[in-house]
Amino acid sequence: MNTLRRTFLKTAGGAGALAIAATAGLLKSGQAWAATWNKSAFESKAMADALKGLGATNMIDSKDITITAPDIAENGAVVPVAVTSKIPNTQSISILAEKNPFPLAATFDISSGGDSYVSTRLKMGQTSDIRVVVKADGKFYTAAKEVKVTVGGCG
Repeated sequence: MNTLRRTFLKTAGGAGALAIAATAGLLKSGQAWAATWNKSAFESKAMADALKGLGATNMIDSKDITITAPDIAENGAVVPVAVTSKIPNTQSISILAEKNPFPLAATFDISSGGDSYVSTRLKMGQTSDIRVVVKADGKFYTAAKEVKVTVGGCG
């Protein structure tokens, strides 16, 4: 067996596949991905400013939003949070930690027909409410859950 030939063929095949993906538009440059980033909302230091940056005005409390997070987080550096929205036509799910230096932790866009479930891990500095904002059919819905943090992760 000629290992040099096999290595060359593997490398050439991988490069060819990458070139085809780039030509088809499946790969975007880093700047193209960053263009969809909501800078004003993520850089807001106050909860009201973050909500304003999301466009979330006149939010409606909803029981159709389920937040799965620990009641007591042993370590604020890694707090698992999962959100399920049963609201029809969910377009986006945003997660905010109210007492964090920058409250907006994550925003997920849901494509039409997609499953309205997201999961992530947050860093929390202290005990506070985790607020979820769901956008569906141009309206904003919200729910909150308190998470007690014993050891802060943002300080």
